[in-house]
Amino acid sequence: MDLKDHIRGIPDFPKPGIYFYDISTLLRDADAWQVAMGRMARAVRAHHPDLLAGVESRGFLIAAPLALKLGCGFVMLRKRGKLPGYTVGLEYALEYGADHIEIQADAVTPGQRVVVVDDLLATGGTMAAGIALLRKVGAEVPAAAALIELRFLNGRSRLDVPFDALVSYDK
Repeated sequence: MDLKDHIRGIPDFPKPGIYFYDISTLLRDADAWQVAMGRMARAVRAHHPDLLAGVESRGFLIAAPLALKLGCGFVMLRKRGKLPGYTVGLEYALEYGADHIEIQADAVTPGQRVVVVDDLLATGGTMAAGIALLRKVGAEVPAAAALIELRFLNGRSRLDVPFDALVSYDK
């Protein structure tokens, strides 16, 4: 099955000049979704994770069911102020400005193997920040994965761990 057939492209969203790859069309097709989760499970299982860390918010849609399929836990990497309890955060640079992500301070036991999962890898800034944040709380990060990679933005070059994507686009 070619998963690209189940991902809709939307021009000029969320603003002019951006071509948005919409995974909602994949999520609503039971067969395509099962195939995608099976392929992601094979890729991620090889890294023997204890936990999967989903990046807000579409990364949650991928990481949570994938963690269930792999029999491991799931933790959230969220924007500032969205998680209850004591959190640990990290400020990181974006192409135009800065952002901040957080994790609950007790979400990871030092030494646990945590694979970072998101729906899409673009420039790599958020994924790299997620890896750095997990290391800050003591995790070992053996890999990262996404459903989609926009190769032309070269985000993979910002990652210092192996990276897997199910589909990629060159423009």
